[in-house]
Amino acid sequence: MEDQQKLIEDLFERGILVSKDVLDKKVDALLSDNVIGKLEQERDLLVLNTDYVDIVTKQRSLVDWYEIDSLRVHAEKERDDELYQAQLQRFKQAELQVRSSDPDFNKKQQLNSLETEMNFTSESLSSETHFSNLLDSPAILTSSPELTPIILSPSKVYIVISYQNEARKFEVKDFTLLFASRYKFLESILRQRQELQNVMPIGRLLGKKEKENVSVIALIEDVSETKNGNIIINAEDLTGRIKIVFSKNKKELFQKAKDLVLDEVIGISGVLGDKIIFGEEIIWPDIPANNQLKKSEVEEYAVFLSDIHVGSNLFLKDEFNKFLRWINGEAGNPTQREIAQKVKYVFVAGDLVDGVGIYPSQQEELAVHDIIKQYQDFCELIKKIPSDKHIIICPGNHDAVHLAEPQSSFDETFAPSLFKIPNVTLVTNPALVNIGKTETFSGFDVLLYHGYSFDYYVANVESIRNNGGYHRADLIMKFLLKRRHLAPSFKSTPYFPGHKEDPLLIKKVPDFLISGHIHYSNVANYKGITTISGSCWQGTTSFQEKLGHQPEPARVPLVNLKTREIKVLKFG
Repeated sequence: MEDQQKLIEDLFERGILVSKDVLDKKVDALLSDNVIGKLEQERDLLVLNTDYVDIVTKQRSLVDWYEIDSLRVHAEKERDDELYQAQLQRFKQAELQVRSSDPDFNKKQQLNSLETEMNFTSESLSSETHFSNLLDSPAILTSSPELTPIILSPSKVYIVISYQNEARKFEVKDFTLLFASRYKFLESILRQRQELQNVMPIGRLLGKKEKENVSVIALIEDVSETKNGNIIINAEDLTGRIKIVFSKNKKELFQKAKDLVLDEVIGISGVLGDKIIFGEEIIWPDIPANNQLKKSEVEEYAVFLSDIHVGSNLFLKDEFNKFLRWINGEAGNPTQREIAQKVKYVFVAGDLVDGVGIYPSQQEELAVHDIIKQYQDFCELIKKIPSDKHIIICPGNHDAVHLAEPQSSFDETFAPSLFKIPNVTLVTNPALVNIGKTETFSGFDVLLYHGYSFDYYVANVESIRNNGGYHRADLIMKFLLKRRHLAPSFKSTPYFPGHKEDPLLIKKVPDFLISGHIHYSNVANYKGITTISGSCWQGTTSFQEKLGHQPEPARVPLVNLKTREIKVLKFG
């Protein structure tokens, strides 16, 4: 009995409820299989039953717990568990074929600090950062059915989410479903907040008495300012609409309200008036407070590039070649060369090439006017990165893919050479990949997003605009992480609506969020998530000058995955 109680308490502290069928089993058997220890890596698991114990104990798969929970609930309601059982078998029996190009997979490496010397300098930004774990036993990584199959190039890199867009005619209902899925997911997070335990649908709220304390979870339809200087929003849920006022006299709350943007989903507590709520608190979905900062058992490094812009007459070829010399161990002092050997992952967060017709008068700033030739030139450069380093690439708004997000991966018609490089993994924008998995460490979940929506939030969010704007990617990414969405305002980026769930939701909490687009390198840490904005390899364009952009090119963030120490290498 004491063992049962301890199990319940331990799991409850991790936010997991224990099903009765689990307690009916021998608790000591569960403990001997180290179920609790393995559950450390299953952040999205909310309820533990015997079926889930089987999956976790075998550790053969990464599970989309949201998906399988939904099937379980459906099975219980409809008394039809055929689909649920089929999904269980899929997770229990699935295997992943992994091709390894890293013969030194299990080799431990010694820590060396980066020193400043030679053709580049280094700038230390942070000494704290963390990551997640995955197994190296056979596994299949799955998410919703519309995601691409997970087949991996060299070992220790897994595609968790990469989207497959279906070309068809879209209707209004597709956008309706997109927003409904967003609302339902974020509502499920917000309902777990203590401040929103008594949340009520807006439709029922309208029939209640005035002067009552109420809470709602709603999507923001409109934000405006009253003639008295207060902020008023029109908010809606699936049952109705209501106005919410935030008084300028409540300064802290008022500042929060000034950061509200259209279409985001928030929790609000306040006092009910006549078909209006006087706001007292704003609650965002946000990242869990107990999110852990992880470190790898093995000393390996990852570097982060973005916005290469090959084809532009402003492309910094000499500086990029300095980077290539370093990563090949041909530049730097002995310590720097040793670190270069230990780099195992190279991330490229979009805009490989400058593209054609991207902005007005771009043709005047192009050295290469053919898009296929631009990609050929890019591949000639990227092929110089040693084959023991795995290169993970997503597209950006300058690449030859559609602009609507999620952006498809690259087209072999335009970039045939890209598909012939064996150590390259191509993903969509956004995408989630896992790196560094071993038998005892689950690896790091890395969320790639080029960052096209960033322009909107720099322009429309006062706290970002007034505190550094484009130089503060950390503020932008923190803003989006709090909202659990990469582009909460519909106007902030073009959307591809043909998915059952909003693909820009941050459903799984990553260990890294990496981006590019703004041409200014920035590294920070938010609740155990390392946020990294890549630099660029292009001089300032005339278009950027008009917008007031001040790029900082030829910077490369470098992360020691064992210590989480972060430095920025300067090749300019």
